[in-house]
Amino acid sequence: MYLMFTDIYTSDILALTATLGNGRLDDPDGTARKVSKLCGSWLEIDVNVKNGKVTECALRVQACALGQASAAILRENIIGATYREIKAARDELNAMLKEGDTPPTGRFEKLTLLSGVKDYPARHASTMLAFDTAVQAFRFTQAPSSGPE
Repeated sequence: MYLMFTDIYTSDILALTATLGNGRLDDPDGTARKVSKLCGSWLEIDVNVKNGKVTECALRVQACALGQASAAILRENIIGATYREIKAARDELNAMLKEGDTPPTGRFEKLTLLSGVKDYPARHASTMLAFDTAVQAFRFTQAPSSGPE
């Protein structure tokens, strides 16, 4: 167990969890909620989108440190992001965890901090939760140019 702690629960990961607050938007364009069936972690996200880019975001998170860290990285970098950027980050994070691919680059490159999670499949769902939920919320927005292409 100590090995697991040092491998994935780094001081950088734990520091990210301290930055995560819970909140709501008054009138979001899109809202989504996802629950990890494996561990019970859940995340809700509200987004506002204008001209195909996220202008506001609020999260409510109940997850382990890995899920919280992923959510904190999303929250730090989502303003100004397009659907394609969020989906690409989600897909790259998934490939990093499941296939050992290179970590995401660009806006969400801080996800590199979570690369050690690949060795712990039971933690993948929680780590993916924020980005899976953000993609879904963006799909629910009323902005015509924001959806999947």
